[in-house]
Amino acid sequence: MLKPTYLSQFIYGICICLAFMFQKANAQIVIGTPNLGFSQACASDSFNTFNTTFIFSPESVLNASNQFIIEMSDADGDFSDPTIVHTTAAGSVTVSPATIAFSIPETTTGENYRIRVKSSAPAATSARSVPFAAYYKIQDSPFTINNLVSTGAFCSGGSYLLSIDNPGSGNNDSPLQYPGLTYKWYKETGPTTSSFVADGPTLTVDTEGTYFVKTNYGTCTSNSFSNRVTISEAVSGEANATIVSSLGNPYCPEQGLTTLSTIGGLSYQWYKDGNLIEDATNQTYQTNASGSFSVQVDLGECSASGSIELVSELFDSTINVPEFNEMAEEDTLLVTVTTTAINPEFTWYLNASVIPGETNASFEATEFGDYRVSITQTTGCTTTVDYLFSIEEELDLFPDVENIPNLISPNGDSINDTWIIPTQYVSGTDTEVMIMNSQGKVVVQTKDYLNNWPENDLKLTRINKVYYYIITTSDNKTLKGSITVVK
Repeated sequence: MLKPTYLSQFIYGICICLAFMFQKANAQIVIGTPNLGFSQACASDSFNTFNTTFIFSPESVLNASNQFIIEMSDADGDFSDPTIVHTTAAGSVTVSPATIAFSIPETTTGENYRIRVKSSAPAATSARSVPFAAYYKIQDSPFTINNLVSTGAFCSGGSYLLSIDNPGSGNNDSPLQYPGLTYKWYKETGPTTSSFVADGPTLTVDTEGTYFVKTNYGTCTSNSFSNRVTISEAVSGEANATIVSSLGNPYCPEQGLTTLSTIGGLSYQWYKDGNLIEDATNQTYQTNASGSFSVQVDLGECSASGSIELVSELFDSTINVPEFNEMAEEDTLLVTVTTTAINPEFTWYLNASVIPGETNASFEATEFGDYRVSITQTTGCTTTVDYLFSIEEELDLFPDVENIPNLISPNGDSINDTWIIPTQYVSGTDTEVMIMNSQGKVVVQTKDYLNNWPENDLKLTRINKVYYYIITTSDNKTLKGSITVVK
């Protein structure tokens, strides 16, 4: 027997390794049918995680680079063009049984989806899972039909068209904004029961009843449904046209215009307080007023009419002082506001700063400045009304001056703005005051002078302009002089 050499031992080892590698490369793995951790895959933007569990054998043949792949069929269970919904990281799953989470695409909608599991190294594919319903609820909130009007009417032998409102705005998240959705219409058969009527975004109704529509999410429950609309037949030729205010009634005008909507027809005419509103000939009419609004709707072979007493929650209020006020330095001014606001709050400001502690409807002002009072209604329609007023120091029209001035500067600074003469020559002394310009034209002639000249803009064309005065007292004494007006 030949003694093995080191070379023969080395070659033998290589052969064993190659044989082992060849055996592993050709090893087979079996993946069991995936079990679903759910009965329906009803997904939305707030939830989209589902689990499946499967077994595989033997564990030892998995390559370190192996990945498990979850594939989902089309809505009919066909895997001709499957969608990959999850792929595990290489070598991350090595123990059987395994549970993997996945998410469904946003385009998913149907009742017979299936999944299967595949491995990459070695390659294998499981059997298909049991079928399951799967829907991604891209729109899952209530929406409106018929402009939220709760009624509709059709003439005898005619029909009424119900449709989903679009576009979505405010409280109406219209599903028509999401392409690809389908809809199912229902008719109420009892307080809690209904029957399917038809598919589509609109419904033509020729039978009296109460109707609504749901977004078609199959057996998945959802909140994507419309308001109810009761349709009646106008047998007598005159039907009721319900009017709905989009902001409610009463409504808060601070939110903007409210939209009045009525039932669908061929043509419309709106009225306010019995008077025709020009160009108000659409199914809707916007307003921010209160009053009695009515509408006439032409349904074709018959007509409909309706009315609503629209009430605005904007309150009334008044203030007892004008915008501009004067008072002496030692005086005060009592300011009072009155209002119909519900649970009003009052805030007083002086020169844009809140006056501490002043929260009543009345305020006694002792300082000069710019004031503001805010009235806020805190119950119902929360809204605020502001009043602005100012208080300036009262000018003394008849100050005690010794001499007749010969210079004035009417520049609006309240200093030397008017020609102020001694009190023995002003109103009540039977003294005539005459002022003439440099051409001799009389600009003032009065026995009731109030220290108020010039009252108007003199339109000075040069820096100084000279006027002349003649003062004649009750005992015929005369004083004459000049007045220089400085620009």
